[in-house]
Amino acid sequence: MVQHTKSLTMVENTLMKWTKKRPLELVVFIWSIVRHYVPIEIRQLFFRYTRQLVELTSPYIHLYIDEYTSSQLYSTSSIYVRVRAYLDEHGCKSSTRFRLHAPARGKRVFRTSGDEEVIDQFKGVTVWWVLEVKDSVKTKAYKLMFHRKYRELISGEYLDYVINEGKMIIQRNRTRKLYLNKVPDSYSRALWMSVNFEHPANFDNLAMSTAKKREIVEDLLSFSKSKDFYARVGKAWKRGYLLYGPPGTGKSTMIAAMANLLGYDVYDLELTSVSSNEELRRLLISTDKKSIIAIEDVDCSLDITQKRDEIPMNTSSNTTSIGTKIKAREGKSENTTKQSGVTLSGLLNFIDGIWSASEGERIFVFTTNSLAKLDPALIRTGRMDKHIEMSYCCFEGFKVLAKNYLLIDTHDKFDVIRELLEVTKMTPADVGECLMPKVPSEDVEVCLDNLICALEKARDDQVAKAKAAELKKKKKEEEEEEEEEE
Repeated sequence: MVQHTKSLTMVENTLMKWTKKRPLELVVFIWSIVRHYVPIEIRQLFFRYTRQLVELTSPYIHLYIDEYTSSQLYSTSSIYVRVRAYLDEHGCKSSTRFRLHAPARGKRVFRTSGDEEVIDQFKGVTVWWVLEVKDSVKTKAYKLMFHRKYRELISGEYLDYVINEGKMIIQRNRTRKLYLNKVPDSYSRALWMSVNFEHPANFDNLAMSTAKKREIVEDLLSFSKSKDFYARVGKAWKRGYLLYGPPGTGKSTMIAAMANLLGYDVYDLELTSVSSNEELRRLLISTDKKSIIAIEDVDCSLDITQKRDEIPMNTSSNTTSIGTKIKAREGKSENTTKQSGVTLSGLLNFIDGIWSASEGERIFVFTTNSLAKLDPALIRTGRMDKHIEMSYCCFEGFKVLAKNYLLIDTHDKFDVIRELLEVTKMTPADVGECLMPKVPSEDVEVCLDNLICALEKARDDQVAKAKAAELKKKKKEEEEEEEEEE
C-alpha cells in the first residue's frame, strides 16, 4: 500500500513539473487524446457551448457584414461595397500597411491591406473592424466589434454614417468600367471581370449625318431623365437599341459613344461562353444600374436566324437549344460539337422578362451585320425599341472624318469625293484608313488623293461585280428557257 501511494506521488510530481516547465507540450498531449478518443459530436457541442459562454461573459458584440447575401447571391452586397470604401478612405490614415490600388485618371487610390485591424471612433466610442475570409467558400465579411453598452448608437447612427459616407466616397472616386462575362469557377462568385473604360469615342467624332446623331442623342438623354415616366406607365426603366449594318460602319464605336454620353458602365456579354439560361439570368441580375449591356454580332453569337415557321413541328423555338440547331444545320453529332444550353426563349426573357426589371436604368444594345437574319421576335418594339442603321460613309460622315484626321473643314477636292461617295459603297473605317497619314511627310493633299484613288477603285470593282452578276443571271435565264423548250 505504501509502495502504491509512493508511485502515485511520483507520477503527480512528474506531471506537476512537466506542467510548469512545458505547458504547451501538455496541451498538445491532452488535445491528441481528446481528438482520438472523444467523438466529434461531443467535441462540437463542447465548442459551441464554450463559445456561447464566452459570448455571454464578453462585454463586446460582433456584427458581420457579408460580401454576398441571400438576396444578392451573384452580386456583391451594396452595403459591403460602401463599408469597404469607407474603411479604405479612413482606415489608411491609421493603418501601417495599405495597398496602392488601380490608379485611375491620375488619382491614387489606397486600400487597407485586409489582414489588419482598423480602429475607428464615433462620438467618443471606439470600434474595431476586421476583414474575415471563409476559406471553404472564399467569401469575405467585415466584422465590427464594439462594447455592448453602445449597441443602439453603433448599430443605428454609426452604421448609417458609414454607409452614407461610403456611398459619397464611391461617387467621388468612381471610374467607369468595361465588364466581360467570365467562365464560372470555384474560386470566386464573381461573374464579370472588368477593366477601366477609357474609350475616347463621342458623338462629335462619329462619321454620321448631323441630323441622325442629334436624333440618337435626344433619344438617349430623354431615356436617362424618364424615371418618373416609366414608373407612371408601369414599365421597367430600360430601352433597347439595335445597330445594324456592314462591318466597319462604327457599331462598336456607337456603343462607346453612348456610354460616354450618359456616363454608364458597359457590360460586353459574350453569349458563346454562356452555358445555360440560368447562367444568363445570373449574369443579368449581377449587373448594376446605369449600364449598357451590349451583345455584339448577335447573329453570329447564337443561331437565332431560323424563323419560327421554319422550326420542325416536334421542336419549339422556346425549348430548342441553340447548340442543337447549329449541329442540325452543320450535320454534326453530339460528340463532336459542344452544345449550348441557351435558348431563344432564354434570350428573349433576358431582354424583357421579369428579371430584366431587377435594376433600373439599363440599356440593351444588340449589333448585327444583317437585320434580315434575326428572328422577328427578337427585334420587335418593346425589346429593341429603336433600330439604327449604320450605313456606308456619306459625305457628311466624310467631313467629320476629315476634321478628325486632317483638321480641315473644306478643300478643293471635297466635290470630287462627294460625287464618288454618292455612287460608291465604302465604310467609315476604310475612309478613315485612307485619311490617316502613314508617314509624317504625308500632307492633306496626299491623304485626300489616297482616298480618291481608293474610291475610284472601289467604284470600278463594284461596277465589274454588278456586271458579272447580271451576266450570270442572264445566263441562268437562258438555260432555263432552253430547258423549257426541250
